[in-house]
Order: sequence, then C-alpha cells, then structure tokens
Amino acid sequence: MAEHPDCALVRRAYEAFGKGDLDTVGSLMTDDVVHHVPGNNTLSGHHTGRAAVLNLYRETGELTDDTMRVELENVLTDGRGHVMTVHKSFGDHGDRGIEIHEGFFITVVEGKMTDIVECTQDVDEKNAFWGS
Repeated sequence: MAEHPDCALVRRAYEAFGKGDLDTVGSLMTDDVVHHVPGNNTLSGHHTGRAAVLNLYRETGELTDDTMRVELENVLTDGRGHVMTVHKSFGDHGDRGIEIHEGFFITVVEGKMTDIVECTQDVDEKNAFWGS
C-alpha cells in the first residue's frame, strides 16, 4: 500500500531536517507557515512565516551545538489535510540533556505544510531544558 501523499510530504521534511537540509524543509512549507511552540521558554510562541520557522529550526541547532535530533516513530493522516506525527527528541543544552516524546499536528494545503502545532510529553521538562 502506498503512503498517503501528505504523510510522504511530512516524512520528507523530517528526513531533510535530520540531514540539516533546511532549504528542502522550507520548500515543503507555505510562505505563511506558522509553527506553534508550547510552553514558556526561549523558543515558545507562534513563529510566523517560512523565514521565522526556519530560523527557529536553526536556533535549536545552535542552542544545542547541533546535538538536537529527532527519531520519527509514526506518521498518521485523516486524508483531509491533517497529519499527526510522533517522534522522540534528543539534545544537549548547556548542562542539561533531554530525551522526550513529542509530536506535531500539521495542516497540509495544496501539498505544503501551512500550520504546525507542536505537542510535548512534558511541558515543564521542555521549559527547563530551553530556559526562559
């Protein structure tokens, strides 16, 4: 059975992110994409526009000395433009390390990601990891 195109799109974005290929990641987003980061830390908030979202991804790499990585565990779709992912994030920031389950709820419009809502297993742990 072939993978749904929306799942394939998101999987491609994860693969590109894992290789540090932000040009490909950006090509899979709309110009006005929004990535919503939960919590109350230095990365929390609504990152609006492709440049802002890619800057968020660059910043996670810089703040972790490029130790941030994700292992994609599952990609699900409703077949109507919504994709859910489950992944495990790993990284080191200062004297802290993190290994945490997270996921995204992604809206896909005309073959591009337009809205990315980030969810995490433990908001308090994420806040402590990133700091305020």
